[in-house]
Amino acid sequence: MSVRGSILVADDDAAIRTVLNQALSRVGHDVRVTSNAATLWRWVAAGEGDLVITDVVMPDENAFDMLPRIKKARPDLPVIVMSAQNTFMTAIRASETGAYEYLPKPFDLTELLNIVNRALAEPRRPVVDQRSDEQPETMPLVGRSPAMQDIYRMLARMMQTDLTVMISGESGTGKELVARALHEYGRRRNGPFVAINMAAIPRDLIESELFGHEKGAFTGAQNRSTGRFEQAEGGTLFLDEIGDMPMEAQTRLLRVLQQGEYTTVGGRTPIKTDVRIVAATNKDLRTLINQGLFREDLFYRLNVVPLRLPALRERSEDIPDLVRHFFNQAELEGLQRKRISSGGIELMKRYSWPGNVRELENLVRRLAALYPQDEISAEIIESELRTVDTSPAGGATLLPDDLAIGQAVEHYLQRYFASYGGQLPPPGLYQRVLAEVEFPLVLASMTATRGNQIKAAELLGLNRNTLRKKIRELGVNVYRASKHG
Repeated sequence: MSVRGSILVADDDAAIRTVLNQALSRVGHDVRVTSNAATLWRWVAAGEGDLVITDVVMPDENAFDMLPRIKKARPDLPVIVMSAQNTFMTAIRASETGAYEYLPKPFDLTELLNIVNRALAEPRRPVVDQRSDEQPETMPLVGRSPAMQDIYRMLARMMQTDLTVMISGESGTGKELVARALHEYGRRRNGPFVAINMAAIPRDLIESELFGHEKGAFTGAQNRSTGRFEQAEGGTLFLDEIGDMPMEAQTRLLRVLQQGEYTTVGGRTPIKTDVRIVAATNKDLRTLINQGLFREDLFYRLNVVPLRLPALRERSEDIPDLVRHFFNQAELEGLQRKRISSGGIELMKRYSWPGNVRELENLVRRLAALYPQDEISAEIIESELRTVDTSPAGGATLLPDDLAIGQAVEHYLQRYFASYGGQLPPPGLYQRVLAEVEFPLVLASMTATRGNQIKAAELLGLNRNTLRKKIRELGVNVYRASKHG
C-alpha cells in the first residue's frame, strides 16, 4: 500500500523535473519542483515537504554541501540523492552526509517510486552526518555500470555496520579491494586490516595462523606466536578463499562467530575478540556443503550480507574507465601517459577476460611500459590479447580462454582411436591417453592462468596440492610454457 506525501524535487534538468513531477503526481503525491538549491533550502527551512529528491550538482550549490544543513534543521526529513557522477565515492559521500538513498542517473523510475514509498512509510528517525576527516583519497573501485552501482550502494549501506560480509566472485574481480573499502571507509578504519588467504597456507598450519599458538604446542613451536585474530583486534579480518579452509579450522571459526572468543593452539584460556569478519570465495560454497567439505552452519554465519562481484565480461562498459584509471596509476609511477584507440577499446570489450580486472591491469601496465607511441592501436591490442606475452617474466602463450585445453584432449583422443582403425583399442586406454594428455593439459592450464596455481587448480578441478605434485612430476612451469604450448 503506497503512502502519499508532499515531495520536494530539485534538479536543474527540466526533463527530469517533468518526468518526476508527472510520475509522483500520478500515484497521488503532492509535488513541488525547482531548478536550484536556494529554493529547495527555503522550502525545507519553512518546514515544507515530507521527502526531498535532489540532484547532486546544482547551479548554485552542491547537494552534499547542503545536506548537513538540512539534517541539522530537520533531522527526520528523508533525502534521496541522484547523481550522474556514478562513482564509488559518490555513493559513499551520499551515505556519510545522511542521504536516505543514492540513485545513479539514469535511474529506474519504478525503483525510485518504491524507494519513495518506503521512505514515507518508515518511522521518522534522525540521520547524522558520518563524515570523518580521516578518509582515504584514492578511489578503490572503478566503474559506472549498473552492476557496479549496485555494489556501491550496498557498500555504502554496510560501511557503518559490523555485519559479516561474504564476497563471492571469480578470481581477479577485486574481492580484496572491496574488503579493504569496507574497512577503510567504515567505522573500524582506525583499526588494522589483516588479510589471510586460505589457499596459500598449508592446511595443517591454518589454525595456528588464525588463532596463534603457545610455546611447545607442536613440533617446531619454540615460542608463542600471535594469530591473525589477535593482529586484527579492533579492525577487520579478511578471510580470502574461505572455501579452502579445512573442516577443523571451520569448527573453531564457528565458535568465534558464535561466542566472540577463541583459544590459541595449545592454549586453554578463552580470549575475547572484537574483529569484523569479511570472507571471500571464488567457489560455490553450497556445492561444497553438499559434498561435505564446508559447514552449513558456518556458511550462514558468514553469509549475513552476500555480495557478488561481477566478472569483467559482465560489465564490459566499465573497461574504458578502468583503462584510464590504470594508465593514470602507471603515469604516477613514472611511465608515459597513453591512450587506447577506439578500435582497441572495442576489441577489449569483446574479449572474455578470464583473469578479470587483474588481467586488464596487467595488460595496461605492459602497454604503458613497452610501447613508445601515445596511442595504442587496435592491432597492438589484438596482438597482445591473442599472441605471445613478451614480458621478461613471461614467455607463455596468452590464451583468451581454456580452448587450448579442450583442443589438446580432442587431439590425443582422435589420434588414439584413429590408430586402431576406429575400433576399440586394447585395455589400458585411459592410462595411455592420460599419460600423453596430462602434460599439455596442466601446461595449458598454467599458461591460460599465467602461472596462477590457484586458478589452474580450479580450472582442472584439482586440489592445489595435487596440482603442485603434478607440476613437479611432469616438469611443468611457466618458463617452459612457450616451448610446449
